[in-house]
Amino acid sequence: MTHTPEQGKAMNTRNIHQTVSIKAPVKVVYKALVDSRQHSKITGSKAVIGSRPGTPFSVWEGGIHGITLQLIPEKRIVQAWRSEDWPRDHYSVASFSFQKSGKGTKLVFEQYGVPTHDYRGISEGWKNHYWNPLRLMLEK
Repeated sequence: MTHTPEQGKAMNTRNIHQTVSIKAPVKVVYKALVDSRQHSKITGSKAVIGSRPGTPFSVWEGGIHGITLQLIPEKRIVQAWRSEDWPRDHYSVASFSFQKSGKGTKLVFEQYGVPTHDYRGISEGWKNHYWNPLRLMLEK
């Protein structure tokens, strides 16, 4: 549960855990998620992603934004992530971990602090708007 001063009460949250296999090298999968141009191709909407920890990012035409907290090339991405319709002071933490798996990539995704009312939509959104398009773009 997260406390939001704006609401004056605790907000119920849930965590997302998803493991995805992508038939593309780790380097290619990692770059697709951190490169603004490639990220825009995955989602079909404007993305602006900084190349260093501490830089802001914005995806889905600004509907999702936050700060990149950690970038370990080809290993890990951690972002403070929020939807524009969440309370101003509420962020979730999204973590992407990459591992080589045969000739492809095993991506372990975790998102902590997702408001319960958005959990189902966000959980399905990662699958439908990220993992499936990422596979279509990279698995050639």
